Amino acid sequence: MSGYAVRRVAALLPLLVGISVLVFLVIHLVPGDPVAAILGTSDNNPALVARLHQQLGLNLPLPAQYLHWVKGVVTGNFGYSYSQQIAVSSLLVTNLGDTAQLTVAALGFSLVFGSLVGVVAARRRNTVTDAVGMGVALIFLSMPSFWLGLIIILVFAVQLHWFPVVGGVSFSGLILPALTLGLASMGFIARFVRSSVIEAGDQPHVIIARAKGLRRWTVLRRHVLRNSVLAVLPVIGLELGNLLSGAVIVETVFSRPGLGRLLVTAILSKDYPTVQAVVLLIAVIYAVLNLVVDLLYPVLDPRLRHG
Repeated sequence: MSGYAVRRVAALLPLLVGISVLVFLVIHLVPGDPVAAILGTSDNNPALVARLHQQLGLNLPLPAQYLHWVKGVVTGNFGYSYSQQIAVSSLLVTNLGDTAQLTVAALGFSLVFGSLVGVVAARRRNTVTDAVGMGVALIFLSMPSFWLGLIIILVFAVQLHWFPVVGGVSFSGLILPALTLGLASMGFIARFVRSSVIEAGDQPHVIIARAKGLRRWTVLRRHVLRNSVLAVLPVIGLELGNLLSGAVIVETVFSRPGLGRLLVTAILSKDYPTVQAVVLLIAVIYAVLNLVVDLLYPVLDPRLRHG
């Protein structure tokens, strides 16, 4: 177990380095000059433009800029926001909690209802209930988040007046964004849970348990669901990453504070340090979450632990 954990953690280090390189290079391939965005109408002064390039380090070669940026990231210094005139680390701390709240709420919703729909569909395989459940899951899985968010706002906020149109940090302002973000994930989890339950239900030990006369709920709880958890576990890690990336769209649609809305604002204003910091943070969180899932596998499955 310890050797497995060491190997997984060691594999994470080059991955993080690769992520930092890609984030840095991709941001610098974006057309446009951030200095022009900062100066506005004053960008026709060549001396002022050159001086600001030098102050921001944009006149250095890309390798030198990358090393300078990485040194700051390691120490928690992500630079200074061009547009908001504040340390990027402060912006991350301010907005990370709101995005985490939205992501956890959407994940909880998708896990509860996705698992419920998947189990019911598996137990009613090849029936109308199965077809309807999987059809609804496929519809939500196929819907773009921005379009689904607008429909949900129109129905529940504009027509029914149950929730505010603009999502704030209150509980009532969290429900519609979490619903929008979690519905697509719920559809994926429902389909995956259905497949896992059906596969686990066809195992020999489950057939023997049924032949012994055990109740269906006992067989489902003791033999089917426990074995299905291992198959669903990696999906949770992947879905957390998808929810973090999906928060960019949902937070923008609902005008909700968070990393997603911060990222969109920074992209529009060509705020390179903020864009780099947000994209890097989301990528690192995604990689770490999948590492945690990998480390939980041997804990839940004794066969892997002994191997």
